[in-house]
Amino acid sequence: MDKIPLEAILTGKIAPLGERGVPSGIDKHEVPGPVWLSTNGFVGDHQGDTKVHGGPDKAVHHYPRDHYPDWCREIGNNPLLASPGAFGENLSTYGLNEETVALGDVFRLGEAVVEVSQGRQPCWKLNSRFGVDTMAYQVQKTGRTGWYYRVLQEGRVSPEDCLQRLERPLQEWPLKRLWQILYVKTLDRGELEQMAALEKLPEGWRRHARRRLASGKVEDWDRRLNGEKQV
Repeated sequence: MDKIPLEAILTGKIAPLGERGVPSGIDKHEVPGPVWLSTNGFVGDHQGDTKVHGGPDKAVHHYPRDHYPDWCREIGNNPLLASPGAFGENLSTYGLNEETVALGDVFRLGEAVVEVSQGRQPCWKLNSRFGVDTMAYQVQKTGRTGWYYRVLQEGRVSPEDCLQRLERPLQEWPLKRLWQILYVKTLDRGELEQMAALEKLPEGWRRHARRRLASGKVEDWDRRLNGEKQV
Protein backbone atom coordinates (compact mmCIF):
# COMPACT_ATOMS: atom_id res chain seq x y z
CA MET A 1 0.00 0.00 0.00
CA ASP A 2 1.05 3.60 -0.40
CA LYS A 3 2.57 5.28 2.60
CA ILE A 4 0.10 7.35 4.63
CA PRO A 5 1.75 10.53 5.97
CA LEU A 6 1.09 11.51 9.54
CA GLU A 7 -0.75 14.77 9.95
CA ALA A 8 0.15 14.92 13.63
CA ILE A 9 1.39 13.03 16.67
CA LEU A 10 -0.40 14.12 19.82
CA THR A 11 0.11 13.50 23.53
CA GLY A 12 -1.68 14.75 26.62
CA LYS A 13 -1.18 15.35 30.30
CA ILE A 14 -3.80 14.60 32.93
CA ALA A 15 -6.12 17.56 33.52
CA PRO A 16 -9.62 18.11 35.00
CA LEU A 17 -12.44 17.39 32.55
CA GLY A 18 -16.02 18.66 32.71
CA GLU A 19 -18.02 20.08 35.57
CA ARG A 20 -16.85 17.35 37.94
CA GLY A 21 -13.20 17.87 37.08
CA VAL A 22 -12.59 14.18 36.41
CA PRO A 23 -8.88 13.50 35.75
CA SER A 24 -8.41 12.80 32.04
CA GLY A 25 -5.70 12.78 29.39
CA ILE A 26 -8.14 13.34 26.50
CA ASP A 27 -6.89 16.88 25.84
CA LYS A 28 -3.95 16.08 23.56
CA HIS A 29 -1.65 18.46 21.70
CA GLU A 30 0.68 18.12 18.75
CA VAL A 31 4.26 17.02 19.38
CA PRO A 32 6.69 19.17 17.38
CA GLY A 33 9.56 16.69 17.15
CA PRO A 34 10.44 13.00 17.41
CA VAL A 35 9.02 11.07 20.36
CA TRP A 36 9.72 7.59 21.67
CA LEU A 37 6.96 5.01 21.27
CA SER A 38 7.06 2.26 23.90
CA THR A 39 4.80 -0.75 24.41
CA ASN A 40 2.63 1.44 26.65
CA GLY A 41 2.40 4.38 24.27
CA PHE A 42 4.18 7.62 23.45
CA VAL A 43 6.45 9.09 26.08
CA GLY A 44 4.66 12.07 27.61
CA ASP A 45 1.16 10.71 26.99
CA HIS A 46 -1.01 10.03 30.03
CA GLN A 47 -4.42 8.55 30.91
CA GLY A 48 -6.59 9.59 33.82
CA ASP A 49 -8.18 6.17 34.35
CA THR A 50 -5.76 3.37 33.51
CA LYS A 51 -8.40 0.71 34.21
CA VAL A 52 -10.17 1.51 30.95
CA HIS A 53 -7.61 3.60 29.03
CA GLY A 54 -4.08 2.87 27.92
CA GLY A 55 -2.15 -0.34 28.41
CA PRO A 56 -0.51 -2.57 25.78
CA ASP A 57 -3.70 -3.19 23.77
CA LYS A 58 -4.54 0.53 23.74
CA ALA A 59 -1.06 1.96 23.46
CA VAL A 60 -1.85 4.29 20.55
CA HIS A 61 -5.18 5.78 19.52
CA HIS A 62 -5.66 6.67 15.84
CA TYR A 63 -8.55 8.82 14.66
CA PRO A 64 -9.05 9.71 10.98
CA ARG A 65 -9.05 13.42 10.22
CA ASP A 66 -11.26 12.38 7.28
CA HIS A 67 -14.19 12.19 9.73
CA TYR A 68 -13.95 15.79 10.89
CA PRO A 69 -16.04 17.32 8.05
CA ASP A 70 -18.87 14.89 8.85
CA TRP A 71 -18.80 15.98 12.49
CA CYS A 72 -18.83 19.65 11.49
CA ARG A 73 -21.97 19.03 9.47
CA GLU A 74 -23.64 17.10 12.28
CA ILE A 75 -22.72 19.02 15.44
CA GLY A 76 -21.64 22.38 13.99
CA ASN A 77 -18.26 24.03 13.88
CA ASN A 78 -17.14 23.08 17.35
CA PRO A 79 -13.76 24.76 18.03
CA LEU A 80 -12.24 21.36 18.83
CA LEU A 81 -12.74 20.32 15.21
CA ALA A 82 -10.47 23.06 13.90
CA SER A 83 -7.34 20.99 14.52
CA PRO A 84 -6.33 17.37 15.21
CA GLY A 85 -6.84 15.95 18.68
CA ALA A 86 -10.56 16.56 19.19
CA PHE A 87 -11.17 12.89 20.00
CA GLY A 88 -8.12 12.39 22.17
CA GLU A 89 -6.20 10.71 19.38
CA ASN A 90 -2.44 10.13 19.33
CA LEU A 91 -2.25 9.83 15.54
CA SER A 92 -4.07 11.90 12.93
CA THR A 93 -4.04 11.03 9.22
CA TYR A 94 -6.00 11.32 6.02
CA GLY A 95 -6.55 8.20 3.92
CA LEU A 96 -7.39 5.45 6.43
CA ASN A 97 -10.73 4.62 8.05
CA GLU A 98 -12.64 1.82 9.75
CA GLU A 99 -13.52 0.22 6.40
CA THR A 100 -9.96 0.12 5.06
CA VAL A 101 -8.19 -0.89 8.29
CA ALA A 102 -8.55 -4.44 9.62
CA LEU A 103 -7.89 -6.16 12.91
CA GLY A 104 -4.29 -7.39 12.99
CA ASP A 105 -3.01 -5.01 10.32
CA VAL A 106 0.69 -4.36 10.98
CA PHE A 107 2.20 -0.98 10.12
CA ARG A 108 5.67 0.45 10.23
CA LEU A 109 5.61 3.83 11.96
CA GLY A 110 8.99 5.53 11.97
CA GLU A 111 11.32 3.17 13.80
CA ALA A 112 8.38 1.42 15.48
CA VAL A 113 6.04 -1.35 14.33
CA VAL A 114 2.41 -1.34 15.45
CA GLU A 115 -0.55 -3.72 15.10
CA VAL A 116 -4.26 -2.84 15.01
CA SER A 117 -5.73 -4.33 18.19
CA GLN A 118 -9.34 -3.09 18.41
CA GLY A 119 -11.76 -0.30 17.60
CA ARG A 120 -12.58 2.36 20.14
CA GLN A 121 -15.58 1.97 22.41
CA PRO A 122 -16.55 5.60 23.04
CA CYS A 123 -17.30 6.73 26.58
CA TRP A 124 -19.07 9.65 28.25
CA LYS A 125 -15.87 11.71 28.43
CA LEU A 126 -16.50 12.67 24.81
CA ASN A 127 -19.80 14.21 25.95
CA SER A 128 -17.96 16.43 28.41
CA ARG A 129 -15.20 17.30 26.02
CA PHE A 130 -17.50 18.42 23.22
CA GLY A 131 -20.28 19.81 25.39
CA VAL A 132 -22.71 17.53 23.54
CA ASP A 133 -24.70 15.17 25.78
CA THR A 134 -25.01 12.50 23.09
CA MET A 135 -21.53 12.69 21.57
CA ALA A 136 -20.35 9.26 22.72
CA TYR A 137 -23.57 7.70 21.46
CA GLN A 138 -23.21 9.45 18.11
CA VAL A 139 -19.63 8.22 17.72
CA GLN A 140 -20.82 4.69 18.46
CA LYS A 141 -23.86 4.93 16.17
CA THR A 142 -21.96 6.28 13.17
CA GLY A 143 -19.08 3.82 13.41
CA ARG A 144 -16.63 6.73 13.22
CA THR A 145 -14.84 5.42 16.28
CA GLY A 146 -11.16 5.33 15.45
CA TRP A 147 -8.99 2.44 16.63
CA TYR A 148 -6.07 1.36 18.77
CA TYR A 149 -2.67 -0.19 18.17
CA ARG A 150 -0.46 -2.43 20.25
CA VAL A 151 3.28 -1.85 19.81
CA LEU A 152 5.24 -4.79 18.41
CA GLN A 153 8.54 -2.93 18.14
CA GLU A 154 9.43 0.17 20.10
CA GLY A 155 11.13 3.09 18.39
CA ARG A 156 11.36 6.77 17.68
CA VAL A 157 8.52 8.34 15.68
CA SER A 158 8.55 11.77 14.05
CA PRO A 159 5.59 13.87 12.84
CA GLU A 160 7.20 13.68 9.39
CA ASP A 161 6.96 9.87 9.32
CA CYS A 162 4.42 7.72 7.47
CA LEU A 163 2.34 4.65 8.23
CA GLN A 164 3.16 1.79 5.87
CA ARG A 165 1.19 -1.44 6.05
CA LEU A 166 3.47 -4.47 6.27
CA GLU A 167 1.03 -7.32 6.94
CA ARG A 168 -2.70 -7.97 6.63
CA PRO A 169 -3.47 -11.39 8.15
CA LEU A 170 -7.20 -10.80 8.68
CA GLN A 171 -8.40 -9.03 5.56
CA GLU A 172 -11.92 -10.35 6.15
CA TRP A 173 -12.06 -8.51 9.51
CA PRO A 174 -12.16 -4.77 8.77
CA LEU A 175 -12.95 -2.75 11.88
CA LYS A 176 -16.34 -1.90 10.42
CA ARG A 177 -17.31 -5.58 10.66
CA LEU A 178 -16.45 -5.67 14.37
CA TRP A 179 -18.43 -2.47 14.88
CA GLN A 180 -21.47 -4.02 13.18
CA ILE A 181 -21.29 -7.06 15.46
CA LEU A 182 -21.00 -4.96 18.60
CA TYR A 183 -23.64 -2.36 17.79
CA VAL A 184 -25.79 -3.38 14.81
CA LYS A 185 -26.04 -7.16 14.40
CA THR A 186 -25.73 -7.54 18.14
CA LEU A 187 -27.07 -11.08 18.52
CA ASP A 188 -25.92 -12.67 15.26
CA ARG A 189 -24.69 -16.00 16.63
CA GLY A 190 -22.53 -16.88 13.65
CA GLU A 191 -20.70 -13.56 13.77
CA LEU A 192 -20.39 -13.69 17.56
CA GLU A 193 -18.87 -17.16 17.41
CA GLN A 194 -16.29 -16.02 14.91
CA MET A 195 -15.55 -12.88 16.93
CA ALA A 196 -15.06 -14.91 20.11
CA ALA A 197 -12.43 -17.01 18.32
CA LEU A 198 -10.29 -14.08 17.12
CA GLU A 199 -6.94 -14.52 18.85
CA LYS A 200 -5.74 -11.03 17.89
CA LEU A 201 -8.75 -9.41 19.56
CA PRO A 202 -8.27 -8.40 23.23
CA GLU A 203 -9.94 -10.63 25.80
CA GLY A 204 -12.45 -7.96 26.83
CA TRP A 205 -13.99 -7.85 23.36
CA ARG A 206 -14.02 -11.64 23.02
CA ARG A 207 -15.71 -11.81 26.44
CA HIS A 208 -18.56 -9.62 25.16
CA ALA A 209 -19.14 -12.11 22.37
CA ARG A 210 -19.09 -15.13 24.68
CA ARG A 211 -21.48 -13.50 27.15
CA ARG A 212 -23.96 -12.61 24.42
CA LEU A 213 -23.81 -16.17 23.10
CA ALA A 214 -24.45 -17.55 26.58
CA SER A 215 -27.18 -15.12 27.66
CA GLY A 216 -28.85 -14.13 24.40
CA LYS A 217 -28.67 -10.54 25.68
CA VAL A 218 -26.62 -7.43 24.92
CA GLU A 219 -24.63 -5.79 27.71
CA ASP A 220 -25.83 -2.44 29.07
CA TRP A 221 -24.06 0.46 27.37
CA ASP A 222 -25.59 3.25 29.48
CA ARG A 223 -22.85 3.58 32.08
CA ARG A 224 -20.14 3.79 29.42
CA LEU A 225 -22.03 6.27 27.24
CA ASN A 226 -23.60 8.39 30.01
CA GLY A 227 -21.58 7.54 33.10
CA GLU A 228 -21.03 11.15 34.13
CA LYS A 229 -24.77 11.61 34.76
CA GLN A 230 -24.99 8.64 37.09
CA VAL A 231 -22.70 9.99 39.78
